[in-house]
Amino acid sequence: MITSKRMRILEINSEAFGVPTLLLMENAGRSVKDEILKELKDIKDKTVCIFAGHGGKGGDGLVAARHLASEGAKVNVLLLGENKHKDAISNLLAVQNLDYTIYLKAIKDVEELSPLECDILIDAMLGTGFSGKPREPFRTAINVFNRSKGFKVSIDVPSGIDSDTGEAPGEYVIPDIIVTFHELKQGLSKFNNVKVYKIGIPIEAEIYVGPGDVLMNIKKRDMKSKKGAGGRVLVIGGSYTFSGAPALSGLAALRTGADLVYVASPDKTSFTIASYSPDLIAIKLSGDNINPANFEELKPWIDRVNSVVIGPGMGLNPETKEASKLIVNYLKETNKPSVIDADALKSISGYELYPNAVITPHAGEFKIFFNEEPKTDNKERIQQVIEKAKQAKCVVLLKGYFDIISDGVQFKLNKSGNPGMTVGGTGDTLTGIIATLLAQKLTPLDSASIGAFINGLAGSLAYQKYGNHIVPTDLINEIPNVINDPLENFKKRVYDKVLY
Repeated sequence: MITSKRMRILEINSEAFGVPTLLLMENAGRSVKDEILKELKDIKDKTVCIFAGHGGKGGDGLVAARHLASEGAKVNVLLLGENKHKDAISNLLAVQNLDYTIYLKAIKDVEELSPLECDILIDAMLGTGFSGKPREPFRTAINVFNRSKGFKVSIDVPSGIDSDTGEAPGEYVIPDIIVTFHELKQGLSKFNNVKVYKIGIPIEAEIYVGPGDVLMNIKKRDMKSKKGAGGRVLVIGGSYTFSGAPALSGLAALRTGADLVYVASPDKTSFTIASYSPDLIAIKLSGDNINPANFEELKPWIDRVNSVVIGPGMGLNPETKEASKLIVNYLKETNKPSVIDADALKSISGYELYPNAVITPHAGEFKIFFNEEPKTDNKERIQQVIEKAKQAKCVVLLKGYFDIISDGVQFKLNKSGNPGMTVGGTGDTLTGIIATLLAQKLTPLDSASIGAFINGLAGSLAYQKYGNHIVPTDLINEIPNVINDPLENFKKRVYDKVLY
């Protein structure tokens, strides 16, 4: 079964991967015709009355109108309001030209609606995005539809039914059959008259993370949002030698939408990090490297944030490795959403973690943590990541030519990156992006997979400008562009990939 949100993600991803939603709508409308023919055998000279709403479902009804007319049916379409859905508009323009076989009537007042006698009645009014009680003109239209005589068909879900819950707090259509698409909608599990048709959504739209995942999971903030609504992130990293890595994680977290980002690093290192940007809040820890004495200093900061990054630039000094273990144990104890990467990951090799943790190894770190080389065969590699995520009880994101992400049950793939991202620091930006998504309460699997997509596509936008000369800060600057318009930017990236 599938939720309305997941279905919308798949539709957008299909568009991104080259299967346009206009084609999906065409397949959906034709499926309605096919099911009607299956039920009634011959529809030549039969009268068809379609109640069409102003969304994608209305567009499905218009496609069905064309196909039914081509079978010799006498088709009447009642338009219940102006349809602004881009694919529905295309189909409306087509139907308007078919005025010999299809009669269109725009309903401007509910008083124009009255019970009909048709051979076939099609409900194309309210779709999977609907919830609550139907408003006019649909409230009246649903009542009229139910009182009309004829074989009744609902497209996707009966109008007035919540596709996720199956509830209907107001008026709803009572059909003879329901023709739904791709998978059974969650709210239709109680119905026994449902027919499911595949409409051409590719398997890749499901297994590859894409623009739909971004658009449907990262929401615009409410006007009444308060400071902190975008999440608070703590980055623990840096050492006497390295200061850039934790700063890159912090800056990427901010560009992803975190409201507050704290970077905790050794005393002298923190001064350097503070000089990079006034946007980062530098926390000064005692010592030249992160050490066990810092644990008590860090606990209050861990407790006050929504997510934690640990590892960038920490180094592998023995006292730092011991501190990593103490901190990770506390993260596990408190079930804190976290991203464990780089040197911290190496310090805790073989650990059993917890479901709110995400680890982001490249091939070398994967071998260190799991004591096993990543498989070279792609399908074996995917299965290996699933098994290792189950073993470690956390989300594993294995970085590579294509990223593999799993929580031990499900898996996702990502291929939004480019060869220029072999430059140092792009893994640090990834951890910051994932941490912000965790802080905004996305699931660890969604945070990791969407984070990989955003990071890769931001890198690809930078690659378009600079080729093999990108630096991590170029990528950070592109993060907002990816989040604001992932679909169009992904299409550009795919086009460039074909060209080169």
